[in-house]
Amino acid sequence: MLLSVLDQSPIADGSTPAQALHQTLDLAELADALGYHRYWVAEHHATPALACAAPEILIGAIAARTQRMRLGSGGVMLPHYSPLRVAETFSTLSGLHPERIDLGLGRAPGTDAMTMLALQRDRRQAPPDDFIEQLVELLGLLEGRLPLNHPFARHAGTLPGLPERPEPWLLGSSPQSALWAAELGLPYSFADFIIPEGSAIAADYRARFVDSERLGAPRVSVAVIAICADSDDEAERLAASSRMMLSLLRQGRLIQIPPVEQALRYLETRERSSGARRAVIGSPETVRAGLEEVATEYGAEEVLVLTITHDHAARRRSYELIADAFGQAAGRPISSVATPR
Repeated sequence: MLLSVLDQSPIADGSTPAQALHQTLDLAELADALGYHRYWVAEHHATPALACAAPEILIGAIAARTQRMRLGSGGVMLPHYSPLRVAETFSTLSGLHPERIDLGLGRAPGTDAMTMLALQRDRRQAPPDDFIEQLVELLGLLEGRLPLNHPFARHAGTLPGLPERPEPWLLGSSPQSALWAAELGLPYSFADFIIPEGSAIAADYRARFVDSERLGAPRVSVAVIAICADSDDEAERLAASSRMMLSLLRQGRLIQIPPVEQALRYLETRERSSGARRAVIGSPETVRAGLEEVATEYGAEEVLVLTITHDHAARRRSYELIADAFGQAAGRPISSVATPR
């Protein structure tokens, strides 16, 4: 089982978005040293909790500071962009960092309705629901497979990073995304941290998968919330911060990641929601067993670990402990990236 990282660049209460971005660079350097296979950065807009509005820029910055890991988007929300723009951006990254760049694609807005409107160039009408057409066009551009009579066919030969290309992935949390990934012969990454217990969707993807020149057999990864500490009790304590943030998010209240003590006081007054997202929380032994169980459930070859804590040092420590639990550390942690005050 491969271990990878999904990073949403969480903004701790009392810190700044700029600090969160530098902490992402720091964590990426650590993950590279610890032997993680892949490092994906998310795309979210206009939220006080997350600083990951421009994954392509973060990917470039991370690539300059790491040597080994694959890097990519988890993911680019394609409805906001033209396929040619995405193709040119990720072709550039691939040309600069050959055989290291992934293009994870999603169709969710990654934000609220008003922010989605603000992101639109044309606000006179709602954008069309044409994700699959955009996706096919984007793949055609990246792979030089657009029909000769397609109006954009010549643009495939002008991509700036050729002959290098990113590896496309389809991200999802629904039966429809699994169907598209299977029909197009794409690797599929399921967001268990959004919709838990999606193993039936992953199984349907594998059953429907059509072999392609892109991929000869189905490939599944699963993204899971996990927090690891020296003991189960300490990990549960650290998890209070993200639980409070998600609890308020479900109420439409957006906040930065709160300190642990504040979160514990908040959670004492509330019953655990039945709609809470699944998380693997505990000591190294507990987390290893939990991640292996999720991977088995999905038949996944890879698990992307999403960890959100108020304290960046605790987040670093969590990834260190998980790497050690799986015996994968490739080296010792390297010096931290300076974080602006």
